[in-house]
Amino acid sequence: MTADGGGPTDRSFGEEGGLLTYGSYLRLPGLLDQQAPQVVPPVHDELLFITVHQAYELWFKQLLHELTAVRDAMLAPADAGVARGVSGSRPPEPARQTWRARQLLHRTHVIERLLVSQIDVLETMTPQDFLEFRSALAPASGFQSVQFRELEFLSGAKDPDFVRRFRSLTEAERDRLARRLAEPSLWDAYVDLLASHGLPVADDKQILAALVSIARDRPHHDDLWQLAEDLLTHDELAGLWRARHVQMVERQIGTKSGTGGSTGAPYLRRRVPMRYYPLLWELRDSL
Repeated sequence: MTADGGGPTDRSFGEEGGLLTYGSYLRLPGLLDQQAPQVVPPVHDELLFITVHQAYELWFKQLLHELTAVRDAMLAPADAGVARGVSGSRPPEPARQTWRARQLLHRTHVIERLLVSQIDVLETMTPQDFLEFRSALAPASGFQSVQFRELEFLSGAKDPDFVRRFRSLTEAERDRLARRLAEPSLWDAYVDLLASHGLPVADDKQILAALVSIARDRPHHDDLWQLAEDLLTHDELAGLWRARHVQMVERQIGTKSGTGGSTGAPYLRRRVPMRYYPLLWELRDSL
């Protein structure tokens, strides 16, 4: 035992037999069995297409994990518990973990840059390569990515119409999106954080004035300023991904309609200017 009774001191990690292996811990047999091309006869680039998009969904899962924790770190713990559906009596107001929110936002930025660069992998596939299996994808579409919509809702771009328009949602997926619509977003949490510092936030005009005060008094509000900048970087990188994505789509299929029935690149291009935090961008006009 260790001096404090915490556990053995002579543990030898390499001699513990078959208790756990790399493959069993990561569940690799099941994971690597998920790449199942559909086209007969097989075409070479379908595996690449599946792998890249499955990797996107894994990273979306991680981003939801990180950004939910960012949101909760900005909220008082009791409010964060309510957001996750945790019941219990409300404790006294504790300090919020803005340092933790910033740390996890920095991790989010790194992942988002990776997602932008991952488009380069898809662009090694020529339009002719893609057309060999594209027709087999219909009516599946990236538009149907529930996790991507969760990320938008959590970030602040809530769209109840999407849930109503999307008819092929499972009950579990519909419940997840409904929960994200009902929960506080990252922006809600940041505004709540401003209020906890005594700043007026009753409407957008007051919030903008509070942001100006923060920007002009960084010695007293640097934590709030830096957190706002980190949120803005998240917004900027999401916009960069949308712009890069639509360029890739136009390079592959031009202005053809999407496999899910959308207008394809024209629809995606209309979404490029979307911003999660317009007040943080508008703030620049007042500095």
